[in-house]
Amino acid sequence: MKSAFDEMHTAERQVREQYQVYQGWLEQQPPELMQARRGEAEMIFRRVGITFAVYGAKDEDGSGTERLIPFDLIPRVIPQAEWVVMEAGLAQRVTALNRFIHDVYHGQEILKAGIVPAEQVLQNAQFRAEMMGVNVPGGVYSHISGIDIVRAENLENSANGSAKYYVLEDNLRVPSGVSYMLENRKMMMRLFPELFAMHRIAPVAHYPDLLLETLCAVAPAGVSEPTVVVLTPGMYNSAYFEHTFLAQQMGVALVEGQDLFVKDGFVYMRTTQGPQRVDVIYRRVDDDFLDPGVFRADSTLGCAGLLDVYRAGNITLSNAVGTGIADDKSIYPYVPKMIEFYLGEKPILSNVPTWVCREKDDLAYVLAHMHELVVKEVHGAGGYGMLVGPAATQAEIKAFKAVVKANPTNYIAQPTLSLSSCPTFVESGIAPRHIDLRPYVLSSGKHVQTVPGGLTRVALKEGSLVVNSSQGGGTKDTWVLED
Repeated sequence: MKSAFDEMHTAERQVREQYQVYQGWLEQQPPELMQARRGEAEMIFRRVGITFAVYGAKDEDGSGTERLIPFDLIPRVIPQAEWVVMEAGLAQRVTALNRFIHDVYHGQEILKAGIVPAEQVLQNAQFRAEMMGVNVPGGVYSHISGIDIVRAENLENSANGSAKYYVLEDNLRVPSGVSYMLENRKMMMRLFPELFAMHRIAPVAHYPDLLLETLCAVAPAGVSEPTVVVLTPGMYNSAYFEHTFLAQQMGVALVEGQDLFVKDGFVYMRTTQGPQRVDVIYRRVDDDFLDPGVFRADSTLGCAGLLDVYRAGNITLSNAVGTGIADDKSIYPYVPKMIEFYLGEKPILSNVPTWVCREKDDLAYVLAHMHELVVKEVHGAGGYGMLVGPAATQAEIKAFKAVVKANPTNYIAQPTLSLSSCPTFVESGIAPRHIDLRPYVLSSGKHVQTVPGGLTRVALKEGSLVVNSSQGGGTKDTWVLED
């Protein structure tokens, strides 16, 4: 695996232009001051309750699963020119993905054209037959998308030593993490206000306003002043902090399934003043748990009768039911073709080359080269259900080969990318650590909007390529510099 692209330094160890002012400031900071600032950030995050539940994890005393997501003091800086291209690529990609979902549940033209295999869609666990023929406002299914982007060596032209941005994954169901993006910015402004006077950094604080604007824009037809709520599975969900945070920031009610009921073809929430009609539900609950009368009968997280109201057009669910068909890892390889099919354009952002194990030749290649690939479950998330070949033992590879052989349709594989690195403040001082980026894209059918930057996740363990919070990763503030 090649050495990682360094976000801050050139190959000649010169500081890149976007980091030069910051580097000059950093050189003036005593290490003990930075250490104190890191302790202050941890104290504030703990006091505010910015935690992430790690399922199955226990503290040393055997209690609790709540963990702070480590926050790094050194920002990731993106020049304006790079962001402009990335933003255009994100809008293009999310637009095509929304067209694809609409097509899947209506004419299925892309399946008829043979561009995406029909069985890959219609037999997919994320396909929801209940959505066939259902029209949603503006034809938009994924109103909030989190697109994971990495920078790595240029796979198309590795000889020239350059690096480029790739889309690693599309998160279109209930993408999380935006609260950390917002809180990281607040923390940096609190700890280092002088830095913001020295740079022109594009703001992100208006994200909740854009989110509410997007949700209101997709309200059912004829509703001029919609009532919006955030539906949470409850306080034991790993992202519960984010649910409460976004509801509070938007000034809307946070509800659980037991707070909602259906009557006369509409959804209502129980309030101290009596029932109130609900028009838009920003749901942080998976499809399977939304309506016990249609999906899982044992679910207590949703609202019975919700899907009937939805199909009648009297409630908007954000994101739409069935959106997961487009963020399944087995569908990911076809996104560049979707962009050409629906938009008549070449993709601005590239996919990572991907082997689909359901294909005989691809499977043979993956089994022969598993020691150098990353192999992923198509429905996996959070860094689980995957094998990083170069970091695995022979025994682990042998066991994983058996699993893939037993169910090849459940796996894809990709090259082991050397994700770009960014200086990170760790116990031993400042050292490079691998990072990715999750920008958040808002779509209403009228606009596609993205706040500049997103959530930068960092693999804090030396050499690790796994940035997920559930696997011990941390986060950084992401600065897009304005010209």
